[in-house]
Amino acid sequence: MFRIFYPKQRAASAYDIPYERLREKGIRGVIFDIDNTLVPHDAPAEKKTVELFERLHRLGCATCLLSNNKEKRVAEFAGQVDSPYIFKAGKPKMGGYEKAMKLMGTDRTSTLFVGDQLFTDVFGANRAGIASVLVNPINPREEIQIVLKRYPERLVLWFYERDRRKRR
Repeated sequence: MFRIFYPKQRAASAYDIPYERLREKGIRGVIFDIDNTLVPHDAPAEKKTVELFERLHRLGCATCLLSNNKEKRVAEFAGQVDSPYIFKAGKPKMGGYEKAMKLMGTDRTSTLFVGDQLFTDVFGANRAGIASVLVNPINPREEIQIVLKRYPERLVLWFYERDRRKRR
């Protein structure tokens, strides 16, 4: 029933994902949400964020930032991590994901999406046919519209974890 919202994988943080292993499995591009995925809301890129993007680029992986935020916020962050970006992406609409793949020169089978929200990030990636990794939000302090979405997310994640246990 809730499978359209299920991520392919979960990770504690965007910084804990084994990108080298994913590269070996054919991932050539990674699309990232910014706020609460890579840094707290409206925070600049941290040293570890810049290092993550450098690491991905050394691996030969393209990157793209996909955010529903305004251009000023996204462009400034993109400049800090040397990545193309899409602002006001309209997630979970598929168009932003497809545009990101075009910018990176990847396709659905060679692209990974990393984000912290089920109903925008993961749902949009799933609709676009892209593998997704759901990470834990960095900061529990969020805007009210996101806080309200976190309650039904917990229900979906309960079913997700139950289904994962059944498959093992």
